[in-house]
Amino acid sequence: MVRVRFAPSPTGYLHIGNARTALFNYLFAKKNNGKFILRIEDTDKERSKKEYEDAIIEDLKWLGIEWDEGPDIGGAFGPYRQSERIHIYREFAEKLLKEGYVYKCYCTKEELEEMRNKAIEKGLPPGYDGRCRNLTKEKIIEYEREGRSYVLRLKVPQETIEINDLIRGKVLFEGENITDFVITKSDGTPTFNFAVVIDDYLMKITHVIRGEDHLSNTPKHILIFKAIKAEIPKFAHMSMTLGPDRTRLSKRHGATSVRAYRENGYLPEAFFNYIALLGWGTTESKEIFTKEQLINEFSIERCHKASAIFDSEKLLWMNSLYIRNAEIERIYKLAIPFLKEANLIDSVDKEKEEYIKKAITLEKEKIKTLKDIPYLIEFFLKEPGYEKEEFEKLVNEKTKKLLSEIADIFENIEDFKKDIIENKVREYCKERDVKTPTVFHPLRFAVSGRTKGPDLFGMLELLGKEKVIERIRKITGGEI
Repeated sequence: MVRVRFAPSPTGYLHIGNARTALFNYLFAKKNNGKFILRIEDTDKERSKKEYEDAIIEDLKWLGIEWDEGPDIGGAFGPYRQSERIHIYREFAEKLLKEGYVYKCYCTKEELEEMRNKAIEKGLPPGYDGRCRNLTKEKIIEYEREGRSYVLRLKVPQETIEINDLIRGKVLFEGENITDFVITKSDGTPTFNFAVVIDDYLMKITHVIRGEDHLSNTPKHILIFKAIKAEIPKFAHMSMTLGPDRTRLSKRHGATSVRAYRENGYLPEAFFNYIALLGWGTTESKEIFTKEQLINEFSIERCHKASAIFDSEKLLWMNSLYIRNAEIERIYKLAIPFLKEANLIDSVDKEKEEYIKKAITLEKEKIKTLKDIPYLIEFFLKEPGYEKEEFEKLVNEKTKKLLSEIADIFENIEDFKKDIIENKVREYCKERDVKTPTVFHPLRFAVSGRTKGPDLFGMLELLGKEKVIERIRKITGGEI
């Protein structure tokens, strides 16, 4: 059975690149009727925080990524937090020490720094020179008496390490370029390279799908797999996610965490769809997919070697498309927190709920994110403000007279519906021999404080006769 995992470190919010890694693993598992495991790599005690773990889990669930085993739901291969597995890593490390695959290294920080500086002076890559690899018993006793702490290092064989990557093909690493590396620190905690291999082995991971920034770690992982005599999983290293300037995605490109996009009013299905297309695509260059379609279409073979470019404008376009196609009931519910934050609503009764839904429907074509909704429908929920420059442009003695006469016409409309309103206004323009924009623009501005907005007559109908006339009278009466 295919078994894959996503193993984030809870040292920050879920990053776009990590969300993409989680998604590709999830799609691969579902496509192959396999299992998707969530594992938390929290051995960095200083930087790991429970609040970040909770946020990562929450954001993954928001995206629609479900797991079959994990810290919150358990499973047959737990525990699923590395901090709860320290005893397991120590057992494996002790076994490797007894079998001669690793050795104790007593080098101090000063000695390691000296090694580094000497290597740089000689024009060599900085690394460990192996001086503790073959210590005599006498030297070990001497170091022990001095009270020196030690780390455990793996003996790296001088051999070629071959990786048959499912995305990148054959990749070779020469053992002579890899120095003996640390697998456990002086306090007994495992390094990333060691813990990840032990976990993948014990959790029976069959495929390791991750970013290409981990490719350089892979030869070390293979050496550890060989040392513990475990079957080596298949590797697939995805291309990096870069900003439009082809540099690593960072805050200068805008929001980089899933949480930020949630808070900015993006729909999870739009985000899910978009990040699935980062470094992957179908032969037909199709762009809009349901989750089920992505599962059916996904394959590792169609993952690109070239870096994926994160285009926030394209994501915004895709999000607006999903909003337009969403049920108004759902958009209304999702908009509520944003409307409350903008102090446009407090409590909502059934009548007001329907009113807000209609207002959102009128503006639906313009909504790019849920965060746009408060501004777009603000004048439906409170009295409009009038910008001085626009006011001076649109409101004068001539337009005041026109608007006053329009308000008189509205007073006599019993059934205040958009078609009737429009017919009456157009008839007025024809009778007065004025161009429709001469009336339409100041009329819109008078009732909404805006020069652009939804369908004028649909807007007037929803605002209602009383409110429309009241706002026009304020403008024409000089109360503004």
